[in-house]
Amino acid sequence: MKILVTVKQVAFLDDEFEMRDDDRGVDEDFLEKDLNEFDHYSVEEALLIKEAAGDDAEVVVVTVGDEDADDALRTALAKGADRGIRVWDDALAEADGVAIAKVLAKVVEREKPDMVFTGAQSADFGSAVTGMALAGLLGWPHAAVVCNLEYSAGANTATLRRELEGGLEEVMSVRCPAVLSIQLGINEPRYASLRGIKQAKQKPVDELSLDDLDLDSVGSASRVRRMYAPEKGQAELIAGSAAEQAKRLAEIIKELRGM
Repeated sequence: MKILVTVKQVAFLDDEFEMRDDDRGVDEDFLEKDLNEFDHYSVEEALLIKEAAGDDAEVVVVTVGDEDADDALRTALAKGADRGIRVWDDALAEADGVAIAKVLAKVVEREKPDMVFTGAQSADFGSAVTGMALAGLLGWPHAAVVCNLEYSAGANTATLRRELEGGLEEVMSVRCPAVLSIQLGINEPRYASLRGIKQAKQKPVDELSLDDLDLDSVGSASRVRRMYAPEKGQAELIAGSAAEQAKRLAEIIKELRGM
């Protein structure tokens, strides 16, 4: 039994930063990188299923990224994942979520896992599209923002709860194999032990190219045209009774309209 977990190395901004000369991103010198927060939970959920199943289960983590992304893989391996896969090609430098899903779909076809877990979204772009696109490409069932999961290794179905708007939750069953996008708070992610960190250095990581996956290109449906910090506006807390608040609001509207 095998669970494939997709992970991502995400970038975080320092308090002070500068944009690149082409205005399409932040200068690399002002970025800090780490494993995506949501992926800690998807890795943990896979490890819990593996531990319940014993030696019959394997957890494989996969990322699409350059050499810097090895750190994300090693973090997951140090927590207890069995092996890692990193896919990279210079053509993927500006790939969007759908393009990444095309690459991951080829990895799934290669690995033939029983389940695929993704984070509900990435902490940098937050588009939440990769898991859904991956399931669509595979023709597998998909559930997003999964906050509770009941699944035994090798089972044909999984029962889960997923978050909806307004504080509601939906209980549903899905056929397996399936792609599940895991939400924050579904479990309590473990810390990597010193022993686990040492062992992670010895665990295998396969490095694959687009050629290895029989992909000539992936083609992004979107591209970043410009990135910038918007001008700061102003805010005012309006106190008082409803009538006083309405009067002040009317005054603000008149001021803005130049009346």
